[in-house]
Amino acid sequence: MTETHTQSPPRWVDFHCHVDLYEDHAAVIAECDRERVATLAVTTTPKAWPRNRELAAKSAHVRIALGLHPQLVAERENELPIFERYLADARYVGEVGLDAGPRFYRSFPAQERVFERVLRACAEQGGKILTVHSIRTASKVLNHIERALPQDRGRVVLHWFTGTAAEASRAVALGCYFSINGEMLRSPKHRNLVGSLPLDRLVTETDGPFVERDGRPLRPRDVRHTVGELAIVRNLSPEAAEGAILQNLKRLVSV
Repeated sequence: MTETHTQSPPRWVDFHCHVDLYEDHAAVIAECDRERVATLAVTTTPKAWPRNRELAAKSAHVRIALGLHPQLVAERENELPIFERYLADARYVGEVGLDAGPRFYRSFPAQERVFERVLRACAEQGGKILTVHSIRTASKVLNHIERALPQDRGRVVLHWFTGTAAEASRAVALGCYFSINGEMLRSPKHRNLVGSLPLDRLVTETDGPFVERDGRPLRPRDVRHTVGELAIVRNLSPEAAEGAILQNLKRLVSV
């Protein structure tokens, strides 16, 4: 994104995609370059980061995030030292965060321990950009960010944010951005929320391959459909929405 080998500027932004979970991992990376999709390829475990980084080393538009997914903390908390060892070489961090869904609530104390250490390590090093998971935990996620990651030490993008309007306002005050996907915009409640967020804090994502369209997993190039939907929600032309998202990405990665 900023430290890119880009020969032509991006046209689209997919700020949260699990590229390594596609069967044709390498082809997805090549597709991102061909379609000019600035793509943040998140990882769910720090052990996955070196191989992902290797595969994207020559990509103009794909960057790899170092992650420890909250849904895996019960089995992977012992990988936190690996995460901390790799962090100095990682500009982007994710997927990290908290998940209080029924399947993962038992690991919540461990999730909080991991998330706090991740945030403090990022603050100590500075200049990190994080993509953060917050299912049923928006207020707690914001508490941790407020306590452990000052705004001048890094930037947070709240991935697939579904908190309340009050929580969204608090996130804005804390300097957070929001990554918006097409599935969010299928819900009237979440369309209204997205319509109320500051336009200059929005980027787009697919969360592929977990999100599907017409029976197939979304790929980074499909983010153009989300841009079109976002334009409708915000009463913009598709071109204006596209330009705003690219400008937001530029500002976000200038940390």
